Amino acid sequence: MAGSMRILKFAGTIALVIFFYASSICLTFYNKWMSKKYTFPLTVAMVHFVTVFLLAAFFRRLLEIYQKEDRTVLDWKVYIKKVFPSAISASLDIGLSNWSIMLSTVSLYTMAKSTAIIFILLFSVMLGLEKPTKSLILVVLLISVGLFLFTFNSSQFDMFGFVIALIAALFSGLRWTTTQLLMQKKSMGLQNPLDAIFHIQPVMALTMVVFAFSMEGPQFASSSLIFRYSSFHVLLTSLVIILSGAFLAFLLTISEYLMVSQTSSLALSIAGILKELVTLTIAAELGGDRMNGVNVIGLIICMTGISVHVVSKALNENNTGGSVNRALTDNENPDSIAFKSLLTEEDFDEEILFESNHSSKGGKHSRRWSS
Repeated sequence: MAGSMRILKFAGTIALVIFFYASSICLTFYNKWMSKKYTFPLTVAMVHFVTVFLLAAFFRRLLEIYQKEDRTVLDWKVYIKKVFPSAISASLDIGLSNWSIMLSTVSLYTMAKSTAIIFILLFSVMLGLEKPTKSLILVVLLISVGLFLFTFNSSQFDMFGFVIALIAALFSGLRWTTTQLLMQKKSMGLQNPLDAIFHIQPVMALTMVVFAFSMEGPQFASSSLIFRYSSFHVLLTSLVIILSGAFLAFLLTISEYLMVSQTSSLALSIAGILKELVTLTIAAELGGDRMNGVNVIGLIICMTGISVHVVSKALNENNTGGSVNRALTDNENPDSIAFKSLLTEEDFDEEILFESNHSSKGGKHSRRWSS
C-alpha cells in the first residue's frame, strides 16, 4: 500500500511538472508573438489579471456549490497585511516581464529572469535570514558571471529590455517567497490555488491599472486593433487573442501555485532549471535566437550556479533531517524573505485562535480569518 501511494505521489508530481512546463513555455512564446502586434504589454497584463480573477471566482463558486461549504474569505486587516506584499510584487513581476519580452529575445529574457535566485539570496542576507556562506557567494558569482558572458557581444542584446527583466526578476524573488508563506500556512486557508488567486488577483489588477493607464493609456485608446477598429472582425480577433493569453495565464497561475503548495522549494527549483533549458532550446531552434560561443559558455556557467544552489539546499535539508516534500514553514525556509515583520507573535496567536474556532464549528461553515 505504501509503495503504491509513493508511486501515485510521484506520478502526480510528474504530471504537475509537465502541466507547469506546458503552460509556462506556451505563455512565454505567446507573449513574444503577441507583443509584436499589440504593443501595450502592461494593459494586456491588466486584462489578464482581471480575467484570471473572474475565472477563479467562477470555479471557486462551483466548488462551493459542489462541496456545500463556504470558501475562505480573509478579513480586510489580514488581507492588507498578508496578501498585499505578494500581490503587488506579483503584478510588477508579470507586467515588467511582459514589457521586457517585447523588447528583447526569449533567450535574453529567460536568462535575465533566472537571476531571481540572486535577489532572493541577497535579500535573505540583508534581512539576516541567510549567512553569507561560501556556497552562497559561489552561487551569486557563477550566475552573475554567466549572465555577463551570455549577454557579452550579443548581436540581439537590448539594454533597456535587459534592465526591465532584471527588475522583474527582483520582484519575482519577492513574489514567490511571500506567496510560499501565504499558501503553506494552513491557518490562512489558501492552500487551494483558486482561493489564493481569488484573493491575490484583484490587488494585482489595481496595481497594474495605475501603470498601464499612465504609460499606455493614449496608445491603447488610439489602437486600430481595439477601440478604433476598422471592422468587427478585427475587434473580435483582438479579443480572442488577448483572452487566449488570459486563459494560458490562468493555467500557469494554477500550476505555479500548485507547485508552491504541493511540492518543496527544491522540486520547484529543479523544475525551473529544466524549464529554462527547454525554453532556450526552443528559442534557438524555432525562434531564431542566436548565441555565439561566449554566450553558450555563459549559459553553462549560469546554469551551474543555479544547480549548485539546488544541491546546496538538498544537502542542507538532509543534514537538518528535513523532508524534501514537506510543507515549509517560514522558519524552515532558508530562502524566505517574506518580511518577518508580517509574522509576529501576535499573528501566531491569531492563527491559534482561528484554528481553535475553526475546529470547534461543525457542519456547514464559513472559513473567515480575521484578527
